Amino acid sequence: MTSASPEPISPRSPRVSAARRLAKRNFRGKERLFLAEGPQAVREAAAHRAGGEATLVELFATVEAAERYADIIGEARAVGARVHLADEQVIEDISTTVTPQGLVGICRFLDTPFEEILAARPKLVAVLAHVRDPGNAGTVLRCADAAGADAVVLTDASVDLYNPKAVRASVGSLFHLPVAVGVPVEQAVAGLKDAGVRILAADGAGDDDLDDELDKQTMGGPTAWVFGNEAWGLPEETRELADAVVRVPIHGKAESLNLATAAAVCLYASARAQRASGGCRSVTES
Repeated sequence: MTSASPEPISPRSPRVSAARRLAKRNFRGKERLFLAEGPQAVREAAAHRAGGEATLVELFATVEAAERYADIIGEARAVGARVHLADEQVIEDISTTVTPQGLVGICRFLDTPFEEILAARPKLVAVLAHVRDPGNAGTVLRCADAAGADAVVLTDASVDLYNPKAVRASVGSLFHLPVAVGVPVEQAVAGLKDAGVRILAADGAGDDDLDDELDKQTMGGPTAWVFGNEAWGLPEETRELADAVVRVPIHGKAESLNLATAAAVCLYASARAQRASGGCRSVTES
């Protein structure tokens, strides 16, 4: 692969050591860099820009991966990313997956200030309050992207957006929509309400039923869904901030839905209502 380094980078290189340290949150925060692993994430990172800067700054690739994904290598170099050939052991040392796919990118932080999200007058937002599992956080972000949400907000009590498991679970969606991080839940709710957004707290013990909300046609306007902790849901003080606390109906014998599944149901319900006749998207985008 002539476009990359002619020889694989040494495992003792300072570049490899710096990349390896990004598996730890304190180093990510200090450097404002994170890891994106696998062809899908790296491709999306190479296509992403924030504030006029390319998000992908560095890429490590095995010889086999560089040949298989020559288009990604070309895209990485086109945006100015430094490309290193690396042997499989180096990739394994940098990667946080059990079976690395031969590509590991280093990316700039890309979170969006909460004020910018509000200024864009969002119509559908997912707020992750007290979500601690990185896989769930990434999966909810992916669901929000698929449902056409305008933004995701992670409160200061939630997991790090740039945790490698969260980045992997988003399957590239991290690079598709604005995400604000570290916002106190009270500030998130107050800001969204001031922007004309209705706040719905998703909770299995909610007083309102999602089916009833859809039947009453109350979900066509701008909406933010607040999702809580995987084990204990939302604390009472957070529930009290919402305009309504809504449960997803369980029609069978299942005890409950996991967080990501419930989030997908809620977000798609809002997306459908907003695109129906009279919904906020059909009105403003027709």
